[in-house]
Amino acid sequence: MEKLNQLDHELFLYLNNLGSPAWDALWMGISNKWYSIPLYAVLLVLVFNYFGLKKTLVTLVFVALLITCTDQLANLFKFSFERLRPCRAPGIMNHARFVAERCGRFGFFSAHAASSMGLTIFIGLSLFKKTALLFFVLLFWACTVGFSRIYLGVHYPGDVLVGMLIGGILGFLFLRLHRFVLTKFSDRLM
Repeated sequence: MEKLNQLDHELFLYLNNLGSPAWDALWMGISNKWYSIPLYAVLLVLVFNYFGLKKTLVTLVFVALLITCTDQLANLFKFSFERLRPCRAPGIMNHARFVAERCGRFGFFSAHAASSMGLTIFIGLSLFKKTALLFFVLLFWACTVGFSRIYLGVHYPGDVLVGMLIGGILGFLFLRLHRFVLTKFSDRLM
């Protein structure tokens, strides 16, 4: 485990130090949830066009539950494992570029990575028949959000990868449950 931790620290320092002040504002924006509102608006239109009003409302409930689940599970992990974020870790913070406006105390795992990957799997696969390209665009977006957390100095690569894995699993489970609910209650949702 110590070797894996050391590798995570080294990879973090390498990736984090690739940044430059000229790109900092871009990566801050990518990591800011409010900057994704146009993407969410486009997804809402696509979901509405595919499912119609009633099924879109059900889908929005599932999205809200998914995001809440990834966020709260990340908080549970953070306060259970108590792994210091890179911006707070002795021996790391002196060699890293800390770009974020603030830095929480613990960072295992990344809620940003989990929620963006969960949304990618859930919405991307829900609409896959309509537009397969959307899944790959969302996958790129989720990976970019994950990398932004390393760039800003608030998460190790392992935090991001575990977050993406957990988010992907939860996104898939919510997708299955969503499909079950839509099938079970399809006559009421017409």
